[in-house]
Amino acid sequence: MKHLLFVLLSFSLVAQNPKEKIHVTDLLKIKIAGKPLVSPKGNQFIYTVTSIVDDADKKNDFVYQTHLYLGNLQSGESRALTSGKNSISSPTWSPDGSKIAFTRDMGAKSQVYVLDLAGGEPQAITNLPFAVSNPVWSASGLEIYFQSSFTLKEFLVDSVYNKKGLLPSWTLEKPMLSGIAKKSKANPNGNLDEVRAYLFQNEVDKKAKVINRLNFQEESTTTSEISLPAYFKTSLTGKPVLLNNPFQRWSDVEFASNGIYAVVPADSLAHPDKVLDSYIGFGSKLIYQKAGYKMSNLTLSPAEKWLAFQEAKSTGVQNAVLQIISVANPSQITKVPIDRVITQVKWSSDETKLYFTAQNQGGAPLYVFDLSSKQVKQLTDNTTGILGFDVTNSGFVYAKTGIENPSEIYLQSAETEKTFTSINTGWLASKSIVRPDKHSFTNSKGQKVDYWVMKPTDFEAGKKYPVVLNIHGGPSAMWGTGEASMWHEFQYYAAKGMGVVYANPRGSGGYGSEFLAANVKDWGAGPTSDVLKALDLAIAEGWADTTQQAVTGGSYAGYLVSWIVGHTNRFKVACAQRGVYELSTFMGEGNAWRLVPNYFGGYPWEKATKTILERESPYSYVQNIKTPLLIFHGENDLRTGVIQSEMLYKSLKVLGRDVEYVRHPGGTHELTRSGNNRQRIDQMLRTYEFFARYLKIQ
Repeated sequence: MKHLLFVLLSFSLVAQNPKEKIHVTDLLKIKIAGKPLVSPKGNQFIYTVTSIVDDADKKNDFVYQTHLYLGNLQSGESRALTSGKNSISSPTWSPDGSKIAFTRDMGAKSQVYVLDLAGGEPQAITNLPFAVSNPVWSASGLEIYFQSSFTLKEFLVDSVYNKKGLLPSWTLEKPMLSGIAKKSKANPNGNLDEVRAYLFQNEVDKKAKVINRLNFQEESTTTSEISLPAYFKTSLTGKPVLLNNPFQRWSDVEFASNGIYAVVPADSLAHPDKVLDSYIGFGSKLIYQKAGYKMSNLTLSPAEKWLAFQEAKSTGVQNAVLQIISVANPSQITKVPIDRVITQVKWSSDETKLYFTAQNQGGAPLYVFDLSSKQVKQLTDNTTGILGFDVTNSGFVYAKTGIENPSEIYLQSAETEKTFTSINTGWLASKSIVRPDKHSFTNSKGQKVDYWVMKPTDFEAGKKYPVVLNIHGGPSAMWGTGEASMWHEFQYYAAKGMGVVYANPRGSGGYGSEFLAANVKDWGAGPTSDVLKALDLAIAEGWADTTQQAVTGGSYAGYLVSWIVGHTNRFKVACAQRGVYELSTFMGEGNAWRLVPNYFGGYPWEKATKTILERESPYSYVQNIKTPLLIFHGENDLRTGVIQSEMLYKSLKVLGRDVEYVRHPGGTHELTRSGNNRQRIDQMLRTYEFFARYLKIQ
């Protein structure tokens, strides 16, 4: 009888304490584990953890904080190596494993620090007047390479690193800029040189911004400056030495024992903004070049026998190709047989294998390429995403995302996986997590389209629920259970009583170049048919209320939301975030403007292209929009440009439609992913509140 009473009491306690739903503020609890790096001895590894913490300087606000951790592969224990309000990035082991170099965020001027594991606090080894990044140890462990940048103006007049008075080989495209070096006295009433000096000083003092370049839009502001990559070497106690002429515009640098490999613009005489082709160089020597192509992501093998890199056409829509070139014989090139977006590459210690991660069908699995057999093997499944990895003596250590947990570090050995960290498991233990079901169908082009269905958290069979179609951006992005950015938002909407449907329509990444380019000159109708088919199939399951449908998405998905509501009235309510709505003006307003020629085959002033842009612009159908629409845009978003949303909003307002426009001050295009956390929460709450006006949700 006592045992029965105990069971009944236990059941009663469980019934009274069900798991909680995901709250909007749970966003602040999510911690993200960074890429692990195994020590040279193979017994330890380092990784970072990014947390969201209270902002000590702004009440009710939050900041991101990233710190360094040390994990022991034998004991399974870990400990924090850094703390405090200054975040760190790019940690790297010294060759003997006794020290760790990293950059520490010191405001606008991050510097290189070295931490000796024998004890003591991290020590700054650089103290430069500009920010530095990406430290790399030399093979001897006595020196560290790192990267920075100069603006063109800064380097022209720099007396420390440009003592020889180096000038760019390309046309400056700004009259008399080189003449400023004469250092004439600034005088608005003086001679012409003095007037020019005065005007130049006004630019320095930010009273004027004179733009002569093509790529003048950054993420949140415009600039007339050209950034020149600069690479340095320093001893642990000496002064940094500049290794390259910044005017050569090296990128993707790999430091070898006898020189430097770099990706170099193909035309040294043309302005940097107009050179898309590039080649691989070793110092002044050309190693590999292909007309009409650009190179990226150089990865040198441990004994410097091989160089892995990615090659892609300079224009158009396609995946980059992963290739391997012999250092001794550059004409010997091996193509890795996979057509996917490659996200990370790592050589095996014996140089016989190349490990890499790639987007694939909603996940980001780990692969291995065997150089002898020339075969690729997938090592993990498509249900999760490997966000950073390294190779251990017995397997792998990796940061992974999945439905059960947005981010942890795991150890994998002999096909057995073990969770190493618990940065999120604690608070998740009391939460009710919805697990999506994956489905697929064949679209009108004969292509397989994957989609996922999440039922509401408190789903009960026989009831009908509102359903939200959530669309991804890009348009070449990919969603799935192995993609981390939407974990919280999807769970939050499900917790609010809505089903969530998301898909990878034609044009998405993770399915090969043919699928990726399937929306060229067709941003609207084709992808719309795919996402609506996914929604129709989810509704056919019988649980969704057909009178309670909503649609939302950001960036390209903001485009597609506005296209959809301009072509159908099936949705009760819609939300378009930071989208593109008029493609001709996007050509001038957004820094992602090259999407116009790449996807539509030309420019707005060309008759054939103009016809396509008008046909494919949601703004061309604005008069058809009757669905209540919420529009978001970050006020400093220059990826797509705020004029896009202003045009859409004003037009709908003139037409007397039900529309609301939300601008987030200081917000950029990354608002919902890595932006201000109060604004991220604000965006989700305003979307939920707007939906609640029209849908039957509480």
